[in-house]
Amino acid sequence: MVREIVFDTETTGFDYDKGDRLVEIGALELIDHIQSGKTFHKYINPEREVPEEVVKVHGLTYDFLKDFPTFDAIADEWLEFVGDAKLVAHNAKFDINFVNYELKQLCKPEMSWDKVIDTLEIARGMFPNARCSLDALCRRFGIDNSARTFHGALLDAQLLAEVYLELLGGKEPTLLFGGDAKKGALAADGENIERNFHEARVFAIDDDFEAEHNKFLEENIKNALWNA
Repeated sequence: MVREIVFDTETTGFDYDKGDRLVEIGALELIDHIQSGKTFHKYINPEREVPEEVVKVHGLTYDFLKDFPTFDAIADEWLEFVGDAKLVAHNAKFDINFVNYELKQLCKPEMSWDKVIDTLEIARGMFPNARCSLDALCRRFGIDNSARTFHGALLDAQLLAEVYLELLGGKEPTLLFGGDAKKGALAADGENIERNFHEARVFAIDDDFEAEHNKFLEENIKNALWNA
């Protein structure tokens, strides 16, 4: 069983070492790359004002955040939720540095870098010279991100989980029964990428080979489903 935590954070700015703080953590659990339904979501009192230009990104003002617990009050719950799972994040260095800074101030165990999976690095390796923001990847893979009017940690974690699945190989188009098996993937601008489609090849089977095959099935496979 592979357990992974896909997560995202929102902050007061870009510099944890210059006074910026976490204001939100959102995460969800994957078991063998399938969402288990378990989530973690907390707003955090940063104990400082949130700059107006940052509020325009995630919509979280200090007036809204001031009544929520500070990070020290939710740290143990976060550590328990993560456990020994791998951590999946987009531009993971940003999120991990903020979380680890807060944990370090509390003398608590930090997130281990050897368990971190950065989807931004994976995407840049797969799509060099293309935009690899979360929004761009959602467009590329046809993932609905219309609810993302603001950056939000839990919503972004949910979108990232879908993107992560696609980066791992995604769904086989020919198994999407309600769609068009001949349709290609989506480019970063949302346009379809045309791919060559080859009809299934048909092989002729002579009577002797078919008879031997049927004999083998009868002797070796009992109660076959196709005979039910």
